Amino acid sequence: MAKLLKSKKEHVIGAPVKGKAVPFQEVNDPIFREELLGKGIGIIPMDGQIYAPADGKIDMVFDTLHALSMTTGDGAEILIHVGIDTVQLKGDGFKSYVKAGDRIKKGASLLSVDLEKVKRNGYDSVTLMVVCNTGDYASVEGISGMDILAGDDVLIIKEK
Repeated sequence: MAKLLKSKKEHVIGAPVKGKAVPFQEVNDPIFREELLGKGIGIIPMDGQIYAPADGKIDMVFDTLHALSMTTGDGAEILIHVGIDTVQLKGDGFKSYVKAGDRIKKGASLLSVDLEKVKRNGYDSVTLMVVCNTGDYASVEGISGMDILAGDDVLIIKEK
């Protein structure tokens, strides 16, 4: 008797910003590079508009506006972190369009950042997207090495 194989469900997460997708191993921060917060993708941004990578709910917007967390409709806990050490800017050059508790659709405006201000102050502008509950999944794989538009597929999450 032949056994039926169940296919594992996949979730695809879009890019939060236009730019070049890079693997975490190329990111200039050991916390992200060593995947201490989870697996994900880095994007070297070409503009300062940050969009929702999936439908979901905003869990938290950091006071310094350099990062936010959300939970997708499929349950992935996503951290979007704009730049390395940009918390030091204390919100200068950042603007938020959402707050904790907001329900959002993929492509909704979340944040904007003045990338020139980030660079003038000596910070790396790489935008990081981390699946913080990576352990809940069989795999989280980034699609990197290419130029992408906001919304393009960059993370594939496979359920256990």
